[in-house]
Amino acid sequence: MKRAILAIAFAGLAFTTPAVAHADPDTDFANALHTIGVYGQKDYNAWIAKIACERIDRGVDHNAYDSATFVARQLPKGSTTEQAWKFLGLAYPTYCPAHQALLQQAAEKPA
Repeated sequence: MKRAILAIAFAGLAFTTPAVAHADPDTDFANALHTIGVYGQKDYNAWIAKIACERIDRGVDHNAYDSATFVARQLPKGSTTEQAWKFLGLAYPTYCPAHQALLQQAAEKPA
């Protein structure tokens, strides 16, 4: 199940990542989140993404599974696991591109 969700998150990157970068990555990120059904205040969603990156940097979270758990707890009630993974699939390239490999590692991990 998680492999399927990760595959969807990777596939979604090709379609939801903005083709042209704007001066405000938070706005681009918010617009991309809307394509996966995640709404809310632009600043709050950007904050979640930035904190997820920081948690990896500081060793609070050790992998994408930990990050997805953190994100899922921050998203509005009723959000899906798939949305949390897609959120990460958009957050990592926007705010911490060095951590994109964590998504690949999670996708390759045996179920």
